[in-house]
Amino acid sequence: MIRSVDFYGLRAVEFSKGDYTALLVPEMGANLVRLCNTRLGAEILRTPAADETETFKSRPQVFGLPILFPPNRIEDGRYLFEGRTYQYPITIEKEHNYHHGILKSEPFAVSKAVETDDEVLIECRYYSNAANDAIYKHFPHEFKCKITYRLTAGGLEQEVMLANRSRMPMPVGVGFHTPMRIPFAGGEDADYAMRVSVAEQVELNERNLPTGRKLPLSEQFAKLRDGGLRVTGCDAIEAGFTAGEIEVDGKPYRGAVVENLRTGVRTFYEVDERTTYWTIWNNGGQVPYCCPEPQSWTTNAPNAADPAAAGFRSIAPGDKWRAKYRLYAK
Repeated sequence: MIRSVDFYGLRAVEFSKGDYTALLVPEMGANLVRLCNTRLGAEILRTPAADETETFKSRPQVFGLPILFPPNRIEDGRYLFEGRTYQYPITIEKEHNYHHGILKSEPFAVSKAVETDDEVLIECRYYSNAANDAIYKHFPHEFKCKITYRLTAGGLEQEVMLANRSRMPMPVGVGFHTPMRIPFAGGEDADYAMRVSVAEQVELNERNLPTGRKLPLSEQFAKLRDGGLRVTGCDAIEAGFTAGEIEVDGKPYRGAVVENLRTGVRTFYEVDERTTYWTIWNNGGQVPYCCPEPQSWTTNAPNAADPAAAGFRSIAPGDKWRAKYRLYAK
């Protein structure tokens, strides 16, 4: 099923397959604001309520699947690449940093909507160029961003593709601020624990920028790898980590898992090898969500001592960059 719906005054696309129902708002960064397994009653993502529409418009990063381009923070909003200076506006005054990019708020167009017996496919596209001043004035590259959602009986697959249509190599760093809903199917905060495929902790300074030091996981954060950590109804968490693998159901796993310890139902957020870094953020700990944020580069990677080691990449003229993610419950 695919249909166009009104979502509190915003045009949205609702689609479903098997036990899953999804809701996509193309005009707000092609943000998929709802994914629910109706059989399990599992609301995987934080969805805006009727009285949160204005908050969603001003802070889309705390709902659904908001794309960050570039992810997290850029020190002083500035970096150099191949002799060119990239200057972004300062969006966090107290830290004097730029954060989260602008693509999360930009209008995408639905370029394809197809349903087969096996899947629903929704494709959204955005083009940046000199006539589209919102992004181009800070990031002077022509590029295409395509976000494709495939919903099957097994859950949601999301693919992000960036194509460099300019004549110069284009920096690429992508992340998602994904607020996973906790509790996702009733119960109390204490009924839920999160695991994430973190490896080492990345030390952050008072501006929430990496210092360059990597540390062994603390006793608290070691629970992210094994046993699970309570991340809502608790103290504030804002921390950075290198990405690795954990074992889930006897197999290597890259991503985040939230488990209802009482019922055994779990929500999954799988990432591919493009994810090299995680930010874990729970917005003070007293809200019904926590964000395991996959990033293709370490926060502030363009300004790192070794940008390549921090995940900084570029796309050659005419080339493309892709990353895939999966969300499901079982």
